[in-house]
Amino acid sequence: MTILVGGNRGAEREMETAGWLSLVAAAHIAKRSLNTEMANFQGHALPGSFFLIFGIWWSLKYSFRYLNQKGKSRKMNYYYRKIEIIDGGMRVFFAAVGILAEQFVPDGPHLHLYNDHDWIKLMNWQHGTMYLFYGISGLMDMLTFLFPVVPLGLDRLLMSLSAVIEGILFYYHVHNRLPLDQHIHFLLLITVIGGATSTLIEVFLRDNIVLELFRASLCIAHGSWFWQIGFVLYPPSGGPAWDQTSHSNIMFITMCFCWHYLVAIIIVAINYSLVCGLTSQSPPCGECCQISAEGPLMESDDKETEQHQEHRWHLQ
Repeated sequence: MTILVGGNRGAEREMETAGWLSLVAAAHIAKRSLNTEMANFQGHALPGSFFLIFGIWWSLKYSFRYLNQKGKSRKMNYYYRKIEIIDGGMRVFFAAVGILAEQFVPDGPHLHLYNDHDWIKLMNWQHGTMYLFYGISGLMDMLTFLFPVVPLGLDRLLMSLSAVIEGILFYYHVHNRLPLDQHIHFLLLITVIGGATSTLIEVFLRDNIVLELFRASLCIAHGSWFWQIGFVLYPPSGGPAWDQTSHSNIMFITMCFCWHYLVAIIIVAINYSLVCGLTSQSPPCGECCQISAEGPLMESDDKETEQHQEHRWHLQ
C-alpha cells in the first residue's frame, strides 16, 4: 500500500500543540475527580476520559504520520520523534493522576493496604495497579525514542502487557456481582483483549497503519464504554437504577456496545479524512492518495529488517 502526500508544517505545529492541550484537559478532569469516590460515576468517567483522549489522539497522530511518510526529511523524522516522546510523557502523567485520584479521594486508602486483619479499599488498589502499568508503558515509549540502545519493539510489548494486566484485574473485579454488572464489565474486556492482541502484533509489524488505527478505535470504544458503565451502574442524575437481573437489559447493553464501537470507527474515519485534507491541499486528496492493491500486506523479512534499521537510524 503506497500513499504520496506532501507535508504541511502548519499541521505539524497543530499536532504538537494538540498533545500539550491533552495534558491540560487531563489536569482539569483530574481536579474534578480527586474530590470524588472512585466507585461511582466520576470514578468511571476519569479512566474513560483518559482512554478517549488517547484514542482520538492516536487516530490523528498515526494518520498524520502515515500520510506524510513518503519523501520525509530528516527534520520531519526529528519532529515525529518529539511527538512520540510527548505521547509517552502524556501516559506517564495520566497514570500518575489516576493513581493519586485512587489513593487520595476522601474515603480512599491513602497508601494503606492492610489494617486490623483486613484489606483496605482493594478496588482502589486494583485501579491504581492498572494505572501503574500504563505509566510504565508510557515511560518505555519515552526511553525507546530517547535512547537508540533500547530494543525497538519493547514499547509496544509493554503497552500490550499493560492491557493484559488491566484485563486480568477486571476479570476478577466483578465476581459474585449481579448479572448486568458482570456482563457490562465483560464487554469492556473485549476491547482490552483486542487492544492487547493488536499491540502485540505491532511488535513484529511496526508502523502498520491498519493495526494502529484499529488500536485507536478500540481505545476510543474502551473509553466511551467506561462512561457507559458509569451511566448504567451509577446514574449521575439520580434517576431509577437499572434492573441488574433483567435479561432484556443485558440484551440491550450488548447491542449498545456494538453501537459504541461503530461510533469509534466513524470517529477514526473522520479524523483520517480531516488529516488527509490538511496534508494534501495540492494536489487534491483523491489524486494524491493513490492506494496500490498490488503486493502482499506482509513484507519479506529482509524488507522488514531494513525498515527497522532505517527507523532506528532516524532516532539517532
